[in-house]
Amino acid sequence: MKSCAALLAALAFVVGCKGKHETPPVAQGSAPASQPEAPALKPSQEPLPQLPPLDPETDPKHTEKAELGHVLFFDKRLSANNDLACISCHKNEDGTGGHDPVAIGSGGQKQARNAPALWNTGYFKGAWYWDGRATTLEDNARGEWGGGNMGVGADNLDKKAAQIAAIPGYKKLFEAAGFTEIKADAIAQALAAYERTLLCTDTAYDKFAAGDKTALTEQQQRGLDTFLAKGQCLVCHAPPYFSTAMAGQGVYFNAGIGTDVPEDQVDVGRMKVTGAQTDWAAFKPPSLRNVSRTPPYFHNGSVAHLEDAVKVMATGGIKNKNLNPILGNRGLSDGDLADLVAFLHALDCSGTLAEPKLP
Repeated sequence: MKSCAALLAALAFVVGCKGKHETPPVAQGSAPASQPEAPALKPSQEPLPQLPPLDPETDPKHTEKAELGHVLFFDKRLSANNDLACISCHKNEDGTGGHDPVAIGSGGQKQARNAPALWNTGYFKGAWYWDGRATTLEDNARGEWGGGNMGVGADNLDKKAAQIAAIPGYKKLFEAAGFTEIKADAIAQALAAYERTLLCTDTAYDKFAAGDKTALTEQQQRGLDTFLAKGQCLVCHAPPYFSTAMAGQGVYFNAGIGTDVPEDQVDVGRMKVTGAQTDWAAFKPPSLRNVSRTPPYFHNGSVAHLEDAVKVMATGGIKNKNLNPILGNRGLSDGDLADLVAFLHALDCSGTLAEPKLP
């Protein structure tokens, strides 16, 4: 909103100066003609931020590593029981997010949190997972592979990597990617390289921000105005990333989700990483790109419908001892809420994760 305010102030200044220099002199004894004020621009009509390109790849084998990672991402043999692949929790039909309230790991084991959508995960810096405990995308890949999701165990990753490398057909892929010794790091690098290719940059919002003013319907434009102004949604989900957690160690908000249970049963979120009481039950705000296609919502998958998730946030979250003070009831009408939901559909991603041929 600071940029919006600055733009409006600059516009007012320019209009004011133009009036001073271009208004013809008033005849002596006559009243000056009143000058109509220029109507204030709605936020949706101001210049809107657009996604920058990802940092250029410096690894000369990035393409080959991404191709290897693409195959590995779909291979159930990467899991402890050969029953799950990475794609199992990030399917196209679920917008690459989790279908279940919390992820179901190898062997049918329930995990603690919902699987987030993967679009634009390469834009995050220094913080992956809902609690930001992984500082690189490679660390995130190792954590999913060695942890409860794939169930291999952190101490068994090198052994599993050797098993994968022994599968006929993988040798050429590893060699092309520049790996001569196949250990866990090789697979983590390949998976991360593939995930960095999962880009969502052509939503209706992106087209609108680039100048196509027909890309959003009138209702979606009203929803964008509400998103940027009265609803204050950009505090946690600023465009163009639609998350404020893209840099450094991320940012984390306690919105009260999951705190409506006995305190000893609350997922403490970021506090588990930092030990700070101020991080109790705080989580990283996810990107809202493709959000309409990724129910259920929040870190615990506790809200099934987008309309309900929007209402929870627009009314200030769930009261608890550490509720972030920046949240509050925005006083939105049913029409405002409907406009917001309509705008969120303008963040739908058109891409899909293509299934490769496995060795």
